[in-house]
Amino acid sequence: MYTYPVTDIDFMELCLELAEKAYLLGEVPVGSIVVSKSGEILGKGHNETRRLLKPFAHAEIMAISSAAERVGNYRLKDCTLYVTKEPCIMCAGTILEARIERIVFGCFDKRRGAFGSVIDINSLPLNHKVKVVGGILSERSEELLKNFFRARRGTEVAITGPTRNRLYA
Repeated sequence: MYTYPVTDIDFMELCLELAEKAYLLGEVPVGSIVVSKSGEILGKGHNETRRLLKPFAHAEIMAISSAAERVGNYRLKDCTLYVTKEPCIMCAGTILEARIERIVFGCFDKRRGAFGSVIDINSLPLNHKVKVVGGILSERSEELLKNFFRARRGTEVAITGPTRNRLYA
């Protein structure tokens, strides 16, 4: 019998399932869910940037959008966002705008992380702060990402198009 998730680890397991789905679809394997204070899953998402051809279709954005539609409000006060990788600055901005109370993430993102790795959005003089817990099931999240990028090494043109790196040539 299925037991309803009750801990950060349980919810992160669900995020990893979404990340694996993204992996199988050829998307960067990141999964995310939004959970209410009572433990109800309000929204789910995984990266869909390639399928939707939208650079903002990150897992966090998809989960927040889904949750906002479900509750009928773009403010998601008292909610927790779970995601397999530390959010980027774009997603951090969306988290702030949605007034997410808390985020829990898997692995740190040393290249683009906005909750401590590259910058800490909470250190800026903004009107909303987010409680942050990082490193939950980080090894599994990191391994999934490493496997994805290892398998795609040398195939960048097929994934991002022929103009990828043109700005850096």
